[in-house]
Amino acid sequence: GGQFKREVLVDGQSHLLLIREEGGAPDAKFANWVDGVIFVFSLENESSFEEVTQLHELLSSHRAPGDVALALVGTQDKISSSNPRVIEDARAQALCGDMKRCLYYETCATYGLNVDR
Repeated sequence: GGQFKREVLVDGQSHLLLIREEGGAPDAKFANWVDGVIFVFSLENESSFEEVTQLHELLSSHRAPGDVALALVGTQDKISSSNPRVIEDARAQALCGDMKRCLYYETCATYGLNVDR
């Protein structure tokens, strides 16, 4: 897990964004510290999608749904003819709807799709 700082402008005001990469399950300390979470899964991997669902449930057990800004990101980078997409858009959108205060993006670093978002 890494920790990063970045200055961002929101509505013309400067804010310090503290980013913490976490690989494990969210605990109560993390849930109380965090203002937003980005959940990332691979669109060709069912287990990564299920893991995101479980991690969100754990986070929700420590903090009320809707109290934390969330983003759900599905990556297309490992999709190929021999490794097809298994998570359809409607399923990911449904999970995002269940998460409350959630944005959904599909990204692909190879083609630059939504990487800037």
